[in-house]
Amino acid sequence: MPAPPAPAPSRPLDVLWQATAIIWVILGGEGLAAVLALAPGLEGERLVYFGLASLWVQWTALLTLAALYLLRRPLNRLRPPQVAAIALAIGLAMCWLITLVVRTYLGPGYPADPVDWLGLAWRVSGITLTVGLLGLAAFHNHWKGRLAAVRAKQAELEALQARIRPHFLFNTLNTGAALVHARPEEAEQLLLDLADLFRAALSGPSELPLQEELGLARRYLEIERLRFGDRLSVAWDLPDPLPEVRVPTLSIQPLVENAIRHGIEPSPTGGRLDVRVSRRPGEVQVVVGNDLPGPGTRPAAGHQVGLASARERIEALSEGRGRLETKVEGGRYIATITLPDSL
Repeated sequence: MPAPPAPAPSRPLDVLWQATAIIWVILGGEGLAAVLALAPGLEGERLVYFGLASLWVQWTALLTLAALYLLRRPLNRLRPPQVAAIALAIGLAMCWLITLVVRTYLGPGYPADPVDWLGLAWRVSGITLTVGLLGLAAFHNHWKGRLAAVRAKQAELEALQARIRPHFLFNTLNTGAALVHARPEEAEQLLLDLADLFRAALSGPSELPLQEELGLARRYLEIERLRFGDRLSVAWDLPDPLPEVRVPTLSIQPLVENAIRHGIEPSPTGGRLDVRVSRRPGEVQVVVGNDLPGPGTRPAAGHQVGLASARERIEALSEGRGRLETKVEGGRYIATITLPDSL
């Protein structure tokens, strides 16, 4: 199975760890320091003020980013307003920390009046809060634009999937036709499962409870089991009861389809496919794993459109807190959906 391309950052905070974002933070900090140093009514050497302002701004911004990075795992489980409040609080804390460090380093005699330090700290805190709010607003607009692009891409992907579905329909109808006379009951069940899948794909809601989405994946596997016979072995590991979370419609089924198309179908002996659901603190995980075909096996054609579509829809539904990750481990291909348990 070809390795999927590295996905773009799928959680809002991931954008902050990119080199481009860090460079813009540094450049923006220097610009803010220059504006503060050129403010009218400022007495004294402006170059000195620029140096002090640059010290405050850069260390406050970079230490805030470092703190957010260290806290990224718990923060990714929170809702955006909570993350914004924590980010502002961290920024203010870093501002006061830098003030304390500079005050300690320069000593109480610089400037001569100690009250100036307190006044300066309050002024810098106000600037930090204002810039932080403006930064959060810009970040919010950036993420809304990203989600809008996701929705536009989803429409494009759905149009592409509409051209892919007839291939699956053709194979399924051929299987049904072969079963009509020999095993009519199985042929009838195959057509009922097919109808449920297409009903969900064409006219169903955009999201479903996890239990219903797993039911669609189970119907898909029942159809493929009739086609592959003993070559396909399926193992389910589901908790009782299932977590009550919602998932995008047909987000798990593409993982199963990808596993069969790229893992089971190319292998002459078939393989095993596992579907496992587990609950972790604050999260629900759905894991789909499959055996990889042996060396020398010709890989199936395709661009894993379903995986890209599922990743983008999970991201949009969970406001960036959910993710789809894939890896190869121990001769198996593993796709993991992680969702916050509050959906």
